[in-house]
Amino acid sequence: MMFKNIIVFFFILFFCGIGLLNVMESDQHYSEHENRELASRPEFSLRGVISGDFMEDFESYINDQFIWKSSWLKVKAFIEKMMLKQENNGILIGKNDYLLQPISKPTEQMLRNINSINSYSEKNKDVSVYFLLAPTSVDIYREQRPWLAQSYSQLSILNSVQKQLSTKVSFIDVYETLRQNNNQQLYFRTDHHWTARGAYYAYVEAAKALKLQAYNLDDFNIETVSDTFKGTFYSKANTLKTQPDYIEAFFPKWQVKYEVLYDDKEITNTLYEYDYLQKNDQYSFFLDGNHSLVKITSNVENGRKIAVVKDSYAHAFIPFLVNHFEEVHMVDLRFNQSNLSDYLAQNEIKDVLFLYNIDH
Repeated sequence: MMFKNIIVFFFILFFCGIGLLNVMESDQHYSEHENRELASRPEFSLRGVISGDFMEDFESYINDQFIWKSSWLKVKAFIEKMMLKQENNGILIGKNDYLLQPISKPTEQMLRNINSINSYSEKNKDVSVYFLLAPTSVDIYREQRPWLAQSYSQLSILNSVQKQLSTKVSFIDVYETLRQNNNQQLYFRTDHHWTARGAYYAYVEAAKALKLQAYNLDDFNIETVSDTFKGTFYSKANTLKTQPDYIEAFFPKWQVKYEVLYDDKEITNTLYEYDYLQKNDQYSFFLDGNHSLVKITSNVENGRKIAVVKDSYAHAFIPFLVNHFEEVHMVDLRFNQSNLSDYLAQNEIKDVLFLYNIDH
């Protein structure tokens, strides 16, 4: 009986101590490991309690601010690995150090997004509209999935999307060329993005639709700028031992100049921001990460302009595209709520490329 009381005492002492440490510890606003903003303490209100919003927000706050959270998660990941689990926190632990995220069946939101693109093309008949829906690594490297791991077929999604698109929208299919070249590192093993090399092969297919003469790999000096990258999949899976990724940058061998304007404020003459290679979010090396609006002017001087409505997959893709256009305008609708049609008209843009990854 005495032994049981001692166990109960230390059990209560442990949880009281953890609770006290959580109260005493200062809140963190940003997690470098997870590359995201953390929840802040919600403001108490009777209305929030009645609606349940306060409890939901407080739960998110506790989950984000729990003391030694990353250490607890690593312990959990280690235990699950010892139990031969093939998945942790929604990430598949694949072969050859591949971390992969399975895809679910498409939701109604995807259909609404397709309808929005169709509607846009119908309303802007003088604009050429293109759509590139990028597959993710779980399909392109399906041989690396753990045994019996399931993921919804991205090829069937792409075929369905292509059928639903208006005939006014040119669909750019990059699935097969990525599959055919998957003996190369086209996606990061530890992150949800494609690599610059993967973006290159997508650019080659896009060039055909845009009536451009794509440059060959030999036309670029390819430099490895980092070999220490561990991305979003690594952060989610909390694997204890994972070989880091390397990041490549492609530099044209010919004379080229760029002027990059971020959010109508900051101007630079480079497509790459090396400071990020010293941080956790190394993928933001490409075009300084997420911005609502980016305008890139080059010395191509052919009068051609294109707008790319996109997610972050475009960041590794744009450095190839800019070599064919005098102006490239990147619009991120997650942060930019302005009227796209008005913006195109004001800037006399006649080509629009929608570029998103299939999971997003």
